[in-house]
Amino acid sequence: MFIKNFIMNHGMRLVMFNDHCNLKLLSVAPTRFASTLIMLKRFRKIKNGLQQMVISPKWADYKEDDVRKAASVKEKLLDELLWDDIDYIISFTEPIYEMLRKADTDRPSLHLVYEWWDSMIEQVKKAIYRKERKQPHEESPFWDAVYKVLMARWSKSNTSLNCLAHSLNPKYYSSEWLSEDTNRVAPHKDLEITRERKNCILRYFANEDDRRKVNIEFANFSMCMQEFGSGDAMKDRFIMEPITWWAVHGASAPSLQAIAFKVLGQPCSSSCCERNWSTYNFIHSVRRNKITPQRAEDLVFVHTNLRLLARRSPSYNESATQMWDVGGDEFDSLEESNVGRLEIANLSLDEPQLERVLFNVDDEDEDLEDVVQVE
Repeated sequence: MFIKNFIMNHGMRLVMFNDHCNLKLLSVAPTRFASTLIMLKRFRKIKNGLQQMVISPKWADYKEDDVRKAASVKEKLLDELLWDDIDYIISFTEPIYEMLRKADTDRPSLHLVYEWWDSMIEQVKKAIYRKERKQPHEESPFWDAVYKVLMARWSKSNTSLNCLAHSLNPKYYSSEWLSEDTNRVAPHKDLEITRERKNCILRYFANEDDRRKVNIEFANFSMCMQEFGSGDAMKDRFIMEPITWWAVHGASAPSLQAIAFKVLGQPCSSSCCERNWSTYNFIHSVRRNKITPQRAEDLVFVHTNLRLLARRSPSYNESATQMWDVGGDEFDSLEESNVGRLEIANLSLDEPQLERVLFNVDDEDEDLEDVVQVE
């Protein structure tokens, strides 16, 4: 981050940067999710602009006490080895980042986590082996270290419920999905998934007869027997959404169908709840410690709906004023100097209506009722 700090900490350098780059070089808080990767991706996007900046006459004419730093920055930005390293870092961290971002939503995804992890690990390995120019069967100390870190995290995150949800996804039994990769096996043939699925069912059904009934239903489902062996049921496994498939073809296994409706509609992350708590924390701050619970609840409701409407707007991604949420958790403290800064940085990025409501809290509720109606 030496280059970023050197450019951003002086007005003249910043002016030169803005003349050559159409994107802002924003500072991401250290606690922001994947902040290093975000900054590297932004550097990669503005590579040409940065190089044009340091070879321009203005950069050569610019003199001050840290001339040696300027020369060092120029040397680094023109060094293709630096950009090769950046490309390499992005190539093997991007799959991890993308997988976490997909999981970091309130969409039903509990039944997809296993596939995401397997795909992510394979992509990371390919990126590392491609850089090291090694064959898949060869040893790579760096890949071994990365794999150890990934599996340590997976062992903490994986639960029996994940395995049950994975087992109830009809897509993973279809011939189309299995044929995409020779290493794939159906969930009922995977020892780890089978063991955890049985543990989950054991906890869910304490009665032995109920448990045996569910296991028989699962056997019929996984082996395409009885009603599950019909032509439409087998063809739809790969095409339909899992919960839709169970609604259409799962009536012959009522107990298993009821479980499928529950687990296949679950998100795999609590981040949506944490975002809600963070929003409440922005609203019920030191300045607003006397706000009533009902008013705070209404403001959280307003914030969530306005953000949803903003992201559904066709002009959202085209807006020239759209900015990143660059504050992260950096200002999330109760110090007097920080009061209000995080609120403005995070809540008014793309919701001007919300800005007017939130930052005029000393007024009466005259306009709040109209905004709360947003759905």
